[in-house]
Amino acid sequence: MTHQRIGLRSQKMTALLALLVGASLTLAACGGGASKSSPATADKSSSAAGTITAGIGYDGDDFDPANTTSALGTSANWHTMEGLTELDPVTRKVFPALAKEMPKKIDDTTWEATLRDGAKYSDGTEVKASDIENSAKLTMEGFYKPMLDFVESVKAKDDKTIEIKTKFPFSLVPERISLIKAFPATQDEASRKSMPIGTGPYKMTSAIKSKAVEFEKNPNYKGPRPAKVEKMHWDILVDDTARVTAITSGTVMAIDKVPAVNKSTLEGKAKTGAVQAFGLDFIMFNTKKPPFDNPKVRQAFLYAIDTNELIKKALGGDGTPATSFLPKGHPNYHKAKMVYTKNVEKAKALLHEAGVSNLDITLNTTDHGNIKAIAPLVQQQLSAIGVNAKISTSASAAMYANVTDVDNPQFDVVLAPGDPSVFGNDPDLLMNWWYGDNSWTQKRTQWGGSKGYTKLHEIMDAALRATGDEQQNKWNEAMDLISEEVPLYPLYHKKVVSAWDESTLDGFMPVGISGVSCVFVAAK
Repeated sequence: MTHQRIGLRSQKMTALLALLVGASLTLAACGGGASKSSPATADKSSSAAGTITAGIGYDGDDFDPANTTSALGTSANWHTMEGLTELDPVTRKVFPALAKEMPKKIDDTTWEATLRDGAKYSDGTEVKASDIENSAKLTMEGFYKPMLDFVESVKAKDDKTIEIKTKFPFSLVPERISLIKAFPATQDEASRKSMPIGTGPYKMTSAIKSKAVEFEKNPNYKGPRPAKVEKMHWDILVDDTARVTAITSGTVMAIDKVPAVNKSTLEGKAKTGAVQAFGLDFIMFNTKKPPFDNPKVRQAFLYAIDTNELIKKALGGDGTPATSFLPKGHPNYHKAKMVYTKNVEKAKALLHEAGVSNLDITLNTTDHGNIKAIAPLVQQQLSAIGVNAKISTSASAAMYANVTDVDNPQFDVVLAPGDPSVFGNDPDLLMNWWYGDNSWTQKRTQWGGSKGYTKLHEIMDAALRATGDEQQNKWNEAMDLISEEVPLYPLYHKKVVSAWDESTLDGFMPVGISGVSCVFVAAK
């Protein structure tokens, strides 16, 4: 059965997905007062003064807005680049950015947007609709292509007006086109990768891999979210201890990715805030390898795991047990048909029904800190239902390359983290990340082409073309089915913990997506 749909479906995505999962895109924050000050009412007259300093737990050297997958690159671009629309880092709601107002629906498959008055790049050149046409073309040829598969064309009608044609009626056009950032048609890929020119409130002035990124206020910005400081300096501090030391010593004003073991260290020295987010740690099964080809066995594993214990002991309480594919608080949340809480007897009964006993498995895990922390707990919990699990831990990229992304993979079970919500927040995008026609279903879960997979995509295809309650009901069906099939399923959704110095920052609010946002933040 052939499906023409959006989401991560291209076979070209396999290597890129592995790379991105290797980076994990775990969550981070540097805040912005979007929940207190809407884009439409932001104070455009406020003067910018001072410098914001931050310690960032990510590294990278690719800032190309048409293709970057790194948390550092995407978060830097939130400050320097704009699409016609953007998703607010705090609320995750869509708002007009480079567009004067939200794109207008002309008919079922046609949308139009008009550039805001006086829009210029940071180098002073005028933004033209033809730039958007060019950036859309390049963006739809790269990593983001599967997320923009609904687009038929993006064309400049005149210097200020952009026409977006879709392949079918699609209600999420304003949200998804935020992936397309404006950059001059004259800027080549190499220079975009090192220092893209954009229309955002800041411009990048320096980026040294593994060292720091420097920003200055964009003097040509006339949009709804002006810079509140003259400069920003981000120290790249991947090491957790170095990042915590930087905030406690006053070297930086804020840090992201506060480890659970370090929260007590920050007491009295910096304020911390935790935000419930989509990012999750998941369990994944090889669904073509017996006995994991039986959903009852997969369900038994989930009933055996005490997620509350994992969250308490490994995450310091900064997580919420999964009651659905989406976390509570997500605008499209639906409590799934199957909710897994620790139930040893039910787990044993399911294994008995499946004819499974005295099962020996290898539990492959990535080397992320929280995954290494939960692995021995999961091992112990599985032993209570008669499963002997041997833990095998390796670097994330190596684990995927050598264990799952091979011909005829023979792994049993995997524990790993993931978070695609930096690219969008709608259920279709998030579900397609793990259950679409890509490396996850082709190689990893081996679930592609199964009856469950086919049924899921029939439901998702219907949701894609629906609106309102009908669309939500279809997404609910999809989440119910995923909770029964569980080829890959969240154990819990994590919380983002950030730390900042209230005496030096004004307007700081932690966010729940990968990267750092200092929009609306001022230095005292």
